[in-house]
Amino acid sequence: MRGRGGAAALISRAAAFAAVVLLIGALPWLSGSSPEYTVLRARYADRPATPEVLAQIRTELGLDGGPVAVFADWASGVLTGDLGTSWISGRPVLPGVLESMGVSLTLMGAALLVALLVAAVTCVPTVRSGLAGRPVRGAGAAAAALTALPEFLLAAVLLIVVAVWAGWLPPYGWQGPEHVVLPALALGLPGGGLIGRLLSTALAGAFTERWVHTWAVAGHSRPRIALAALHRALPGVIGQIALVVVGLTGGAVPVEEVFAIPGLGRTLLGAAAAQDIPALQAGILLLLVLAALCGALAALARRALLGPAARSGDLPVPGPPPGRRRAWWTVPVVSGALLLGLVVAGLLRDPYASAHGRLEAPSWALPLGADASGRDVLARVGHGALDTLGLALVVVAACLVIGLAVGMTGTWSTGPVEVTNAAPPIIAGILVVAVAGPSPAGAALAVTLVSWAPLAAHTAALVAEISARPYVRVLPLLGVGRTRILAGTVLPTLLPEVTRHAVLRLPGTALAIAGLGFLGLGQQPPAPEWGLLLAEGIGYVERAPWTVLGPAGALVLASVLAVSLSSADVARRTARPGRGPAEAGPAETGPAETGPAATAPPAARSVPRRGEDAVRSAAQPARR
Repeated sequence: MRGRGGAAALISRAAAFAAVVLLIGALPWLSGSSPEYTVLRARYADRPATPEVLAQIRTELGLDGGPVAVFADWASGVLTGDLGTSWISGRPVLPGVLESMGVSLTLMGAALLVALLVAAVTCVPTVRSGLAGRPVRGAGAAAAALTALPEFLLAAVLLIVVAVWAGWLPPYGWQGPEHVVLPALALGLPGGGLIGRLLSTALAGAFTERWVHTWAVAGHSRPRIALAALHRALPGVIGQIALVVVGLTGGAVPVEEVFAIPGLGRTLLGAAAAQDIPALQAGILLLLVLAALCGALAALARRALLGPAARSGDLPVPGPPPGRRRAWWTVPVVSGALLLGLVVAGLLRDPYASAHGRLEAPSWALPLGADASGRDVLARVGHGALDTLGLALVVVAACLVIGLAVGMTGTWSTGPVEVTNAAPPIIAGILVVAVAGPSPAGAALAVTLVSWAPLAAHTAALVAEISARPYVRVLPLLGVGRTRILAGTVLPTLLPEVTRHAVLRLPGTALAIAGLGFLGLGQQPPAPEWGLLLAEGIGYVERAPWTVLGPAGALVLASVLAVSLSSADVARRTARPGRGPAEAGPAETGPAETGPAATAPPAARSVPRRGEDAVRSAAQPARR
C-alpha cells in the first residue's frame, strides 16, 4: 500500500508540474489582448493598425502557426536556454529576467538572514524555560505581532518612519548596501515571526518529552540538550520553513514596488501591465524552478536530520505543550470589537462625497480626516470592509469546496497541493491580470487559486486519519464501497474540523485581497477597498499621514484578529481537561501561513458513539 501511495504522489507531482508549465506556455493565447496590437503599440507606434501590418507582426512573432506549434517552439526554446523575445523591447528576455532575479535573490537572502535572527531571538525564552524545567508555552506575543504584519504595510511604515521622517536610510533605489536594510526588514520580520512561532512550538513540544529529563539526570550539558531538542524539532517544521522562504517571492513584489527596487517581482508586475507575455513567462518559470529547488532542499535537509529514520512512514512529530487555563479569547475579542466599531462607524457615512477640504486634518466631524479628493476616510474604511471582507468570505467558501473535493482524493492531491502552495497570491494575481486584466473578480480568482491548498492538505490528512480508525476499517469487510464510506462516514466526520479551519483563514484571505488591491491588481478607483485606499494615500503620507492611518489600522486589526484566532484556538483546545499535547488541534495558522503547519490534523480520538452507529447503518445494505 505504501508503494502504491508513493507512486500516486509521484504521478500527481509530475502531472501538476506539467499542468503549470502548460499554463505558462499557453499565456499568449490566454491573454485578453491580441499580441500583435501590443507589439504594434510598443515598436511601431507610427504604423497604422491595418490587417496587413497586423498579419506581418503575427508572422514575425511566430503566432501564425497556431497554439500547438507556438507552445512546442516555446518549450523547445526553454530546453535550449532561449526563453523568447520581449514583445516590448524586441530583445531576448532571459538576460533581463536573470538580472532581476539576482536582485531579488540578494533581497531574499538578506530577508532570510533577518528572519533567522528574529526566529532565534523568539526561541530563546522557550529554550531557557525548557532547560530550566519550567512549563514551556511556545512563542509569545512578540512573534504573533510580527506575524500579523503584512509585508506591504510594514514596508510602507518603514518608508514613512525610518526613511522619510527620520532620514536614517534612503527611501528608494538599489545602489548600495544601505538600500537593502529597509526592504530586508519589511520582508524578514513577518517571516521571522512565523518561523519563530513554528520552531518555538516544536521546541516546546520536544522539551516536554521524557528524554530531556533523562539526559539532564545523566549529566549532559545544557547546550548539548538544547542542540538535541533543536535536532528533534527541526524535521517537523523544515518543510514549513521552506514554504516561508518561497513566500518571500510573493512578499517581495509589493516591497520592491514600495522601495522602487528593480527585482523580479517588480519586473513581473510591469510585464503583466504592459502585456509583455514572453517576459512574464520567463519570470514565472524561474519562480517555479526556485520553489521546486526550495522544496527539494527542504526534503534533503529533513532526510539528513532524520538519518535512517527517514525511511519510516510513521515518524512522530513533537506536539505543542499542554495549554493553561487562561483568557484565550481576550485578544481576538478586543481586536474584533475595535474592527467592528471602525466598520460600523464608517458605514453610517458617505464614502464617495467630496464634501470636505482636500487632505483636511482629523477633527470631531472627521475622525480620520479627508483624503486627496476631500472624501471622508472613516467612511471609505467602513464601506471598504464590505468590499474586502465580503469578497474574502466568498473566496473562503470557494476554497472550502475545492479543498474538500481535492483532499478527498487522498494521496493524489499531493502534487496539486505542493505546486499551489509554492505560488503566493500576488504571483497568481499577476497571472490573472495578464489574462483578464485587473478587477475584483480577478483578485478573488487569484486568491482562490492558491488558497485552497491548505484546506485540501488538511482534508487529505484527516481522511487518512479517520480511515485508519477501527470502526471505519471494518466497513469494507461488511461490503460497504469506498465511495459510500467517504461520503457517508469520512466526510461528515471531517467537515466540522475543515470548516472551522476555513473560517479561521478569513482575515488572512482579506489581507491577501488587500495586498492585490494595493498593487492595483484588484479593485479599481473609486472603490473604497482597503489595499487600494492605502495605495492612494501613501503618496501623501508625508503631508497627511492620516490618509493611510485608517486603512492601515483596519489591516493591522484584521491581521491581529487572524493570528490571535489561530493562537486562541490552539490555547482553547490544549486547555481542555484531559487533553494532552498529542490531542491538540490543528497547528496554529497565521495569515500568511500555508502548508503542513497550517493543516496538521488532530490526533486520533476515541471512537465516538456515532461512529458505532455509522457502522451499523452503513452495514445494513450489505446484510440485505
